[in-house]
Amino acid sequence: MSIDDVKVFTNDAFRDERGELWTVWNEKEFEPKLKFNHDKIAVSKKNVLRGIHGDSKSWKLITCLSGEIRLVVVEPNKLHHTSILLTDKNKLSVLVPPGFGNGHLVLSDKAVFYYKWAYEGEYPDVQDQFSLRWNDPKLKIDWGIQNPILSERDKNAKML
Repeated sequence: MSIDDVKVFTNDAFRDERGELWTVWNEKEFEPKLKFNHDKIAVSKKNVLRGIHGDSKSWKLITCLSGEIRLVVVEPNKLHHTSILLTDKNKLSVLVPPGFGNGHLVLSDKAVFYYKWAYEGEYPDVQDQFSLRWNDPKLKIDWGIQNPILSERDKNAKML
């Protein structure tokens, strides 16, 4: 797979005086056909950088439900990456294939990051995942920030 296999989708949205209703995923309309196992949500404040994490068997469908994030998807074997702005206004979702890493930086005061996971077998938890250093010079990612808020896992991720 290559970085071109990362797909961006614009979600359907209905608006009226009550607010909005989005469709993030509909099995009948979605390609490739995936069996999603579970969903996760991360709520973070401004300048939090989560990731870059990945594994060899998971597909992830990522959406920003509230706020604004910079999503970075990395193809670690070729040192390629792409950066996509996800907001509750542009209603984009990104499908990340297995073998790719993803991380995100919160640009708004608060953001809600939502992703659906599809994988075979057992859940690929931390011990089955890889972590890449957010500021690895080999990746050349311009996050636009020098001192993000990081977890211990992300502070201690290996350089390539």
